[in-house]
This record gives sequence, structure tokens and C-alpha cells, in this order.
Amino acid sequence: MNKTVKTILTIVITIIILGLILYPRLKPEESGPVVAATPGSSKLPVEAKIIKPERIENAIKITGAILANESVALRSEISGKIEKINFQEGQRVKKGDLLLKINDDEILAQLERLKYTQKLNDDMEYRMRQLLEKEAISREEYEIALTTLNTTLSDIKEREARVAKYKLYAPFDGVIGLRQVSEGSYITPSDLVVNIYNINPIKVEFSIPGKYSAMVHKGDSIQFTIEASDEKFTGIIYAVEPRVDPQTRTLPIRAICNNDHDLLIPGQFVNIDYTLSVIPNAMLVPSESVIPEMNSHKIYIYRNGVVTQQKIGIGLRTEQDVQVITGLNPGDTIITTGILQAREGLPVTITKIN
Repeated sequence: MNKTVKTILTIVITIIILGLILYPRLKPEESGPVVAATPGSSKLPVEAKIIKPERIENAIKITGAILANESVALRSEISGKIEKINFQEGQRVKKGDLLLKINDDEILAQLERLKYTQKLNDDMEYRMRQLLEKEAISREEYEIALTTLNTTLSDIKEREARVAKYKLYAPFDGVIGLRQVSEGSYITPSDLVVNIYNINPIKVEFSIPGKYSAMVHKGDSIQFTIEASDEKFTGIIYAVEPRVDPQTRTLPIRAICNNDHDLLIPGQFVNIDYTLSVIPNAMLVPSESVIPEMNSHKIYIYRNGVVTQQKIGIGLRTEQDVQVITGLNPGDTIITTGILQAREGLPVTITKIN
């Protein structure tokens, strides 16, 4: 046996040995007969809700601010030296109370002089009238005397009106703020003396989206809270702006609230709950059971043990529920879980009714 034959036999034997070693590993495992899957006898477990009319409030949450019922920045109408301040900061005052007096010696002296002139002119007019009756003077001479008297009377009224401006009075019942002047200082009409506020009742100003404008009425009540207290306050809407703000597209509204304990002060920030309407017999379904479709919505209803698809029209939304206005009747059982697995005609079993 030559060398070539030996080499070939060695290669063949090596291949056979390797084949015997690797064959068990490469041999596919035998599998049993393939059995086609058949639908199981168990039904899809779901939870459901039986629909019945419920009360729902169409409420919005907004923010607002507190305003004084009345507020005025008091300033003097004339310039002069302050002679007397008759109020204390934070004091409650009544309408007509004297708050401040400016020195009026000069104007009073002018007024006194005019009253002396008035007496002289009165006598002159009387004498000229007597002479006119006796036809001792002309009608023109008498009218000159009468005009002089009337001019003096007019000057007196003008000075009396100016005298009143040397005193500053409270324009309404209210609370005095912090004064900005002192006795002896010289003030002008541009100088602020003090602010006065009427804070009982108090006003609440807020705005709502313009789309709700038709649902707002005078006399509606609002509930609101402030940061400084946990108490809930009630206000009554008394005024609505007759136009929607073109910049913000909101409708400005004002409400009024009693403030007997002075807890509410102008400038405070408030959180408002405003109930626009109440629907006593609304049909509500959980938000997660409503399936949006193009231009519509649908839900799944349990009927005769299977799933039935139903198109609906929706109305108001709350944090958890959606109002159904069409496509649903009281007593219907809607499916609230297993929505992704549900389909028309699928058998289901109800595990829980909410």
C-alpha cells in the first residue's frame, strides 16, 4: 500500500469518526404531532358600570383679585400750609368727617372785606331805588348800582366756595390708610394726603373664557379662598362687562362679598370655584371607557353576554367622568376595563360592577 492510499484512508476514517461524534448533536429533536390552537372556553373578564342618571356641576376654577368697594386717593384742591390733621392712620371714619384743614386766613379776610362792601352796596341800591321811584335819577343810574351789588354778592359766593376747599372731608365711610403729609407742611393739588378705603362689603374681580359668556348671570354665586385663611367665602356676581376682552378673549366679572371681620383686604389673590350650571339627570361614564374615533366617540356595552359597540355623543367632562348626551340609555351596562381586548361580539364575563 503506497503512501497516497494511506493518506486517503486516514482522511476518510477521520471524517467517519467526526461524523459519529457530531451526529447526535446535529440531529433535530423529534417533536410530537402539531395540534391546532382552538378557542378556549373561558370568557374575557371585565368590569362594568350600570348607567343611571346622576347630578353633575359644570364648574370652572379660576383666579382673581380683591378690590375695595370704594377707594380714593385724597388730595387738596388748593395749595397751602397744613394747619390741622384730624385723623389717625388706620382709623375708621364716617362720611363728612373733617380730615385736614389748610390755613385759610387770607381767604377769610377777603371774604370779610367783601361782606362790608356788600353792606355799602345794599344801602346804595336802596337809596337809588327810592330816587328812581321819585324820578330823581335815570333808570340807567339805578341799574349801575344794582349791578354793583350783584357783583359783590357773586364775589362773596365765589370766596365762600373757595373757603370750603381749604378743608378736606371723608367722601364715604371707610378706613384711612397711611398718611403722606404732616402738620405745617406746604402741599399742592399734586401731593397725596392719604388713601381711604371702604372694605365692607368687598369686591372680587375675575375673568372667565369668553365661550362661557352666555352661562353667566347676575346673582350667580361663587366660592373662593385666600392664601391667608382656610375659610371659604361666598360672593354674588353683581356686574358683568358687556364685551369680551379682544386681547385675552376673556369676560371680566365682579362679585361682592360681606367682609364683617376684615379678613379680606384689597389686593389679595383668590382662588375661585364658579358653578356655571347644574345638570340633575346626567349620564356619566368613566373617561377611560370612552374610545375616540375620527369625528366621534364610542363605548362598549355588555348585552346578552357579549360586547356591543355603541357610538355616543359627549358633553361635559369632569376629572374622572364624561357626560354622554346621545347613544346611551339609563340601565345600560358599559364595559370599563379590558377595552383594548374588547371587540364586537366577544363573549365576556363581568367580574365587578361599579
